[in-house]
Order: sequence, then C-alpha cells, then structure tokens
Amino acid sequence: MITNGDTGIEVVSVDTPALGDRSYLATDGRVALVVDPQRDIDRVLAVAADRGVRITHVFETHVHNDYVTGGLALARVTGASYHLNAADEVGFDRAGLSDGAAVGVGETMLVEAIATPGHTFTHLSYALRQLATGQLAALFTGGSLLYGATGRPDLLGAEHRAALAAAQHASARRLAELPDDTPIWPTHGFGSFCAATPPTPGQPGGAASTIGHEKLVNPVLIQDQDQYVAELLAGLDAFPAYYAHMGPANAAGPAAADLSPPAVADPAQLAARIAAGEWVADLRSRRAFAAGHVSGSLSFEYSTDFTNYLGWLIPWGTPLTLLGDSPAQLAAAQRDLIRIGIDRLAGMATGRPEDWADGQPLASFPVATFTDLAAVWPRQPVTVLDVRRALEWADGHLDGAVHIPLPELPRRVGEVPAGETWVHCKSGYRATVAASILKAAGRTVVAIDDDFAHAGPAGLQLTKTRVNGS
Repeated sequence: MITNGDTGIEVVSVDTPALGDRSYLATDGRVALVVDPQRDIDRVLAVAADRGVRITHVFETHVHNDYVTGGLALARVTGASYHLNAADEVGFDRAGLSDGAAVGVGETMLVEAIATPGHTFTHLSYALRQLATGQLAALFTGGSLLYGATGRPDLLGAEHRAALAAAQHASARRLAELPDDTPIWPTHGFGSFCAATPPTPGQPGGAASTIGHEKLVNPVLIQDQDQYVAELLAGLDAFPAYYAHMGPANAAGPAAADLSPPAVADPAQLAARIAAGEWVADLRSRRAFAAGHVSGSLSFEYSTDFTNYLGWLIPWGTPLTLLGDSPAQLAAAQRDLIRIGIDRLAGMATGRPEDWADGQPLASFPVATFTDLAAVWPRQPVTVLDVRRALEWADGHLDGAVHIPLPELPRRVGEVPAGETWVHCKSGYRATVAASILKAAGRTVVAIDDDFAHAGPAGLQLTKTRVNGS
C-alpha cells in the first residue's frame, strides 16, 4: 500500500496470488473507491472496515476473462455506484462510462476514465486525482499497461489479436503522456495468464511502478508498433480453458460468493464418484500423493498453481470433490475455485488416504530426477512425456521425448505409447498432475519432480526449435 502525502490518498492492494491479479481500494480517509474486486469481496470489506471508510464507488477496467468479478455484489452490499464501460453489453444496471468521463468520489477525489483498448475492445484505465489540485495520485491500468509488459490481446479470439495488439500499443503510448512520476497500478501481471509476456528483468516486480520507469523497461514503450505487435503475437501461448466461461459470467452479473462448506464425503461416496467419472482432487503435497493415494483420484497440490491448472483441466461442470490435509486448506481451495466460477463442490474430506480408501489398496508411483532418467534412457525402452506448453517445448526439449501439453492430456492419453512412461514439466507440479492422470488410466508411470534446468547437466540431449523469440 502507499499513501501519497501530497494528495492524502491511500491506495491499498488486495492481492490474489493464485490468479496473479490485484484489486485496489483507494481512500481519502472518509470514503473509498474499489477497482477490479475479486469474487470474494469479504477481503475488500475488511480493508474498508479496518480504515473506518465507506465504499461509495466500484470501477471495472474491463469485463474480465480470467476470474468472476465481485464488483456487482460489492456494489449491491455497500450501495456503491458500479462503473464500467457504457459500451459493454451486460445484463444488469450500471453507471456506464466512456473516454474522458469524470466521476467525483467524496469531497476530495476525482476519477477520470481513459479509453485503453488492447486487452479488450472496451478496456478503460482510471486516473485518480486530488479534486482540489488535479494532482495525480494513481493510475489504475487493469490489463493495459502492466509492470514491464502488457495484457494479452487474444482472449476475445485469434481473429482479433492483431488489431487489439496494435490498439494496445497506441493505448500504452497514450498513458505514457501522463507525468513520469504517475504511479501505475495494474490488475494483471503478477503471474496471471492475462499478461502477454513475463515482466521485463530489472523492473520492480511486486512493488509499484511509474510511467517514467515503464518508459525505460517496457517493450510497448520502447519498440515501434510493428516490432511490438510482431514479437507480442509470436510470444503468445495457450491460456486456461476456463477463461471461456468468465466473460459470459461477468456480463450476465455474477451472484455473491457462497463460501459455506460442502458436506463431508465418506469412502463409499468417494469410490462411487470416481467410478461415475466425477473428479476427486487430492490437495496434499505431490510427494505425499505419489507415495499413496486413493485409486482414481488426481493430484493437484495446493499451491499458487492449483487454481489455474485444476480450472484448466476439469471438464466444465464436472462434479468435484476435494481431499486435503486440513479444513483450513480445503476452505482456502474452495475460495480459490469460487473466484473462477466453480461455485459448489460435491464434497470434501480430510485425513489420511488410508481412511479415504477404507481398506482398499492405495495407488502409488515412483518419483525421480533428470539424473535418474539419464541413467535409464535410452538404455531402457521407456517413453519420456513432456507436458509443458508449446513455447516451452520450442525453447528446448529432450531429444526423443513425446510432447503433449498437460491441458490436452486427458483427451490424448491414448496417444501415449504403451509401457513405462516418465513424465516431466519445468519443475514437477504439472508432471505430477499428468502422472496422476496416467495412473488413473491404468498406465505405468514415473513422475520427474525436478527442475528442467537440470536435464542438460544430467547428460540428456536437448533440442531447441524456437529461435530469437520467433
């Protein structure tokens, strides 16, 4: 958080690391505005309560494609006015804004809407000023100008990405006309798949940046339009499948989050659900899962990768039951899933896998390193399966490996050759998810829980098919 002493306005960041996003509350000590709130609005309400301020305005920079918004619910709970672009087609009442619109917040703050298309066609950024002096306190850039990067332009369809990339370049240049000391506060760019590229090395990471700093490090403000668009489009890779459901949910007007816990599932129910093709996800550490788990359950170790990959892989609408170490872990996972529209879980259970299996044999599989792989392959007839994304594969992969990106594996298991399969990713998380999918399908599998950077030093041969970012 920061307090701008000259303007008397405090900006508080409400982080959601699991999605790589941030929401913001800005206050003059009496009233507050909120920008791009997540679905679980209790966190924002707590920030306002801690400061003894009243939320009077809620602003959306765009109709989000990576999470279900809490903006409408927050406005209804607090009585705040709810603002987004007047051109957005939505199924609820709102206070529509267009380029240049100005909204007074309390007696000391003024919010100006700036059209910044690129991430979406109707994207708005918001300049927050001290009303009396006009001094800029903050610039909320949503999915436009990020820290060392920009929002990706392809979420509305591949047919729009070139036009949106060009618009993103122009929008960033428009924002760059603001004073160099203007602090910028993006919504995306902290690990979100909504960011087109990773942050540029040397920029301030999780700390606040400014227009002046971005002019020094951000490709969109350094490169001409042709170079920026070409490199941006060449660097785009897959994004989570659940994104397809977020925009429609946000346009329809999502209801408030229901965080009440689901019923506890007993062993008979777990077995029946797995047999019926439902998903039972085990949140314990991936090493613990490999050592012993309920046959047919899937490994999704609870970490910052959990939400994106479970949401990416699960067939939308499939009943989901969670297994975990503790009620607190399961409650946190439920909160994460509600943010992406997985609202009601079929059940939960805590304890040990022996309890969940109710006397039935546990399943397991070995865990290895790249050094272990080098000792057996190609001397033994094993399949090496690489489940990284396409651009990761192109940047360097093991000679002779089979490539199936993790999100495609559930429907492509039949393409994995018969026999023993050693599966790897970049660091081990996706490899264990993939190993659990293969194990549930009756395959013999070994999970490589190791950093891919260790593959070359272990003596394994690598091939690179992507040159100079193309």
